[in-house]
Amino acid sequence: MTNVKDVERNMDFHGDALDTIFDTYRLMRENCPVGRSEKYGGFWFLSKSDDIFKVEQDPENFSVKPTMLVPPVADFPMIPIDTDLPELAEYRRILLPLFTPQALAKMEKSVREVAQDLASKFIASGETDATAGFARALPTIFFSRLAGFPEADWPKFDAWVDDILYERTVDPDRAKKAQDDVVAYFGDLLDKDRSGSVPEAGTGTIMDFLIAAKVNGKPLTRDELLSYCYLMFLGGLDTTAWAIRASLWYLAQNVDEQQMLRENPDLIPMAAEEFLRTMAPVQAMGRTCMKDVVIRGQEIKAGDRVVLLFGAGNRDPEIYDEPDKIKIDRADNRHLAFGAGHHRCLGSNLGRRELVIGLEEFLSHVPEFTLGDPSEKWYGVGRLTLNIKK
Repeated sequence: MTNVKDVERNMDFHGDALDTIFDTYRLMRENCPVGRSEKYGGFWFLSKSDDIFKVEQDPENFSVKPTMLVPPVADFPMIPIDTDLPELAEYRRILLPLFTPQALAKMEKSVREVAQDLASKFIASGETDATAGFARALPTIFFSRLAGFPEADWPKFDAWVDDILYERTVDPDRAKKAQDDVVAYFGDLLDKDRSGSVPEAGTGTIMDFLIAAKVNGKPLTRDELLSYCYLMFLGGLDTTAWAIRASLWYLAQNVDEQQMLRENPDLIPMAAEEFLRTMAPVQAMGRTCMKDVVIRGQEIKAGDRVVLLFGAGNRDPEIYDEPDKIKIDRADNRHLAFGAGHHRCLGSNLGRRELVIGLEEFLSHVPEFTLGDPSEKWYGVGRLTLNIKK
């Protein structure tokens, strides 16, 4: 018999814990919707969707400082996610011109061209690893171009991302070295001669916008620039790759639904939202309680860390019919994959379009595929072996 208290004390959402995380979420929602874990220095966790939404929209009582990530992925605050209002709004405003509907519409052709090229090469090469050949390659190529990262440097990005995000709970020293390498890399890029002139929306790179930016009338400091670049690097290269890979992992085991999307491509945007809901790249984010509060009878003290379990809220039966079932035509889908409130992911609309276009082009170019290695997990950006029907 499962000991609920033991599960609560050891609540984790990284590494091997993700093997059974959906069972863990269900157990916590039913028995301990507000619990206390002893992992990572100790934190409260919320597993119900309504509670998570309320905290996301309550910056007065819940701060993102010192960091939203539990455990941290940097030893400095990451801009903009680790800042509160009003600074948060100023930092986010810098890149908003890049993510307007008009700007995204201009990007769509480029995203599709990259996806078409990768899907064609994947099937022509006889490659079986869809992660390396497509899921990781698409955001690496497109986002790196958007950001202004030199193409010659792209081959070293995956190892840095993996060490920072996936080794920090296993080998912190390795993660720290990768962090230092990335910061040094961006330091070198910033040292190169740049005009600093304000680019027009849709014409400049992320690096151009950051270098030209002013907050409260002053250019960003070097530390601010390094912090912003570091976050964009991690967010832009990992989360979309995870989302594409997880979607293909599911479709490889559900050939009927795979075929349904080929025959009805207009369903792909809905399917993408469902994949994001059920297999979100970001399973949780942290806050710090600023005042003593009570949630569902639990007293949370000022200074306590609170983790919002997005992955649990996304499967809350009070919100979703058959929450653990992936329904590729689910219409009403207010999920938490991108967060909510003031800290909702700045690049969510871009990430969503990359996922949809990636699925459209992969399914239109690649014949029926099945999972080649059942031991490969749903999560992360590891290898995804596909058997392609001849």
